[in-house]
Amino acid sequence: LAFSEFRGYEDWQVIAASHNGDKIAIILGNPVMIEAYKAGIPGNGKPFPDGARMAKIHWMAKKAEDQPNEPVVPGALHDTDFMVKDSKRFADSGGWGYAEFEYDPATQTFRPGDTSDMPPQEHDAKCGFACHTIVANKDYVFTAYPER
Repeated sequence: LAFSEFRGYEDWQVIAASHNGDKIAIILGNPVMIEAYKAGIPGNGKPFPDGARMAKIHWMAKKAEDQPNEPVVPGALHDTDFMVKDSKRFADSGGWGYAEFEYDPATQTFRPGDTSDMPPQEHDAKCGFACHTIVANKDYVFTAYPER
């Protein structure tokens, strides 16, 4: 998957936020993904439709020392992950294609994730499939759509 396949992801609606170890993330969904969640997918047993897309932006977590109770907030940008549902194009990975792009602050650019990254990434559209198989019953999607 190319980074350019996800143009405009910055404007997608928030699905959820997460904090894992030293990173904080926001998970975004395109309108197809959001409508699927609102229709009850994946809890209703139906798969996400083709065209559903997600982006997960990771920042290094830091304490906001200038705010009351020092909340954990996003610091330096770390990487961005993408998923796209295309059951024909990605038939051998549950219908989903995956991509991960590491951010380089010196050049303010992204590069495809590779085997030197943590976790190591192969640069192919199946890079996230092995990890996502544990949520096959949720159409390979970890992120829930919390009440609002």
